[in-house]
Amino acid sequence: MDDQLALRIQLFREGGQVKPEVADFVAAELAALEADGRTVTEASAGMLTSHLMMALTRLLDGEPIEQFLTDDQVAAELAGHPHAVARARAISARAKQKLGAALPDSEINFLGMHLAVLAQHSPAAPAS
Repeated sequence: MDDQLALRIQLFREGGQVKPEVADFVAAELAALEADGRTVTEASAGMLTSHLMMALTRLLDGEPIEQFLTDDQVAAELAGHPHAVARARAISARAKQKLGAALPDSEINFLGMHLAVLAQHSPAAPAS
């Protein structure tokens, strides 16, 4: 993870926008992606980082996460990225286990889209 992405997480944490355990969880997931050969930088994973931290925080705060009108389009786009979908589901399962926050399908789909984009920025990583 580059310094700019680490700073993003730090600012979310220090600004009180996310719980410390959420910031820790997301940082650990980013480290795992990097260990798997993904290029994890502000440019490649900034939106993924913010989206995941905010979604998990909303869930932990008991706020509803509504389905999106584009869910069917996103699911169709993800059909060509099965590894990204599998990774998104695995992250969701870990979030449920470690934080008690299970991502709904619409959030898993958006997480899968972020992961598919991340794979495109990571030429050494397996295709998603």
